[in-house]
Amino acid sequence: MKVATDIEPTKRFTDRVANYAAYRPKYPSAAVEFMRAELNFGASSVVADVGAGTGIWTEMLLRGGCRTVYAVEPNDAMRAAAERSLSEFPGFESVNGAAEATTLDDACVDLVTAAQAFHWFDAARAREEFARILKPGGWVLLLWNMRRVDTTPFLCELERILRAYGTDYERVAADNPGRELMQEFFPRGYGEWSFAHEQVLDYEALRGRWLSASYVPLAGHPNHEPLFDALRRAFDAHQRDGQVCIEYETVLYYGRLV
Repeated sequence: MKVATDIEPTKRFTDRVANYAAYRPKYPSAAVEFMRAELNFGASSVVADVGAGTGIWTEMLLRGGCRTVYAVEPNDAMRAAAERSLSEFPGFESVNGAAEATTLDDACVDLVTAAQAFHWFDAARAREEFARILKPGGWVLLLWNMRRVDTTPFLCELERILRAYGTDYERVAADNPGRELMQEFFPRGYGEWSFAHEQVLDYEALRGRWLSASYVPLAGHPNHEPLFDALRRAFDAHQRDGQVCIEYETVLYYGRLV
């Protein structure tokens, strides 16, 4: 049984914040090193991390040594989680704003990033806003952890489970951008880079990882128990030493807008 949902993008994760913060995969450290080598990222950099969520990528930017990160997030619950975990960093600035209206000043940042978030934006309006807040010569970096769906028997079974019991899984999966959208967003051309990445999880973490996904039904939904019963069986069948591995390809798209 599949039930569609029309939850606004900015509200989809409100009731999933704790699991999102605890169990979503981080990004490979090679992504930050790439920014140092190719995008002039360094100690003087001011960054707008748009759609920052609970601050997973924001924290990596801050630990990377830049001067300031404006964590722009419209969801109150997710923004509050980032504030709780990142307030110790002197360069952290929490901003109640959206990709299409960040509230930041004109020409105030060297770099705009969006990690696992751009597919929720209105791309045309976000492009206009990013161009407004970027300093001349500034960069945009868009990145995703793209889960592999067929490289191991466990990942094949996981994909089958999500398609069978997810609420709007197929629509959300189809929203992940391809090169055609990147060509539209970066009219001057763009670069692309990717890194292999993985997440090794016990069953509790695996369950939390999928409770953080907007297309996975929560308790009370008719698909909730069937999905997690199937997930438990898949875990038991494929675990090694009490763990399974989720494989990702971390993909980066980067370019200038003006």
